[in-house]
Amino acid sequence: MSRIELKNVWKEYGEQVVLERLNLRVETGEFCTIVGASGCGKTTLLRLLLGEETPTRGRILLDGQPLPAEPGPDRGIVFQRYSVFPHLTVVKNVLLGLELRAAPLSGRLFGRARRTARKQALEMLEAVGLSQSLDKYPAELSGGMQQRLALAQSLVMHPRILLLDEPFGALDPGIRSDMHQLVLRLWKEHGLTVFMITHDLKEGFYLGTRLLVFDKLRHDPQAPHLFGAGITYDLPVGAHQKELYEEIEEQVQETEAELPGKLGLRTEDLGG
Repeated sequence: MSRIELKNVWKEYGEQVVLERLNLRVETGEFCTIVGASGCGKTTLLRLLLGEETPTRGRILLDGQPLPAEPGPDRGIVFQRYSVFPHLTVVKNVLLGLELRAAPLSGRLFGRARRTARKQALEMLEAVGLSQSLDKYPAELSGGMQQRLALAQSLVMHPRILLLDEPFGALDPGIRSDMHQLVLRLWKEHGLTVFMITHDLKEGFYLGTRLLVFDKLRHDPQAPHLFGAGITYDLPVGAHQKELYEEIEEQVQETEAELPGKLGLRTEDLGG
């Protein structure tokens, strides 16, 4: 089981309110895609779920129990920037997590324990399509291959929850499509609960079973820091009317106009 519940969660940094009034229940096996303007607290939500941050107010529950206040192997994460170790080969990148979990002081396994861990690493690399690149270093891999490696690093630990922070934003369209298919396959095979941030609405509707849109619930031009973002749409996949795309896009663009950065979302790219 990996049911996640957020109950009246707020996150503040000093006087800056980033998130407010988050109430959410996500069942085991759901794939939640998250969209919204830059600066609306999407990555902060992932940090809360990972355990890097704790709520200022409210509670986060995992299967009815308080979420551990530090990262653990039950939660894996993949970032947009390739989070792999450049000085380690592909197989050693995946093997490292298993070694550190079993031998946290030395970070090394020997004999049968090492053979068992290496077998697990090789199976995961086979699953992500990197079995022919075991002895290569990350600098020798393409961007898509590095993201496959980052996925293998996370999934070899058998997490219940996978957190993806714009994992495909830097990839070319063709490679991005391949990665979509890979993530969907791994999600189904491993029974994962997934939270994925994306700036591509079409990607959000295509991959997810549920789309969450973040935006500020209240606005004060004189004191924008006093109010945080919340969930303004919580939609099941299948609600893809063009008018809905346009409404969400307009909301995001209005917020972007008040914040640095641009999303570059276009409804003409999203279909009818």
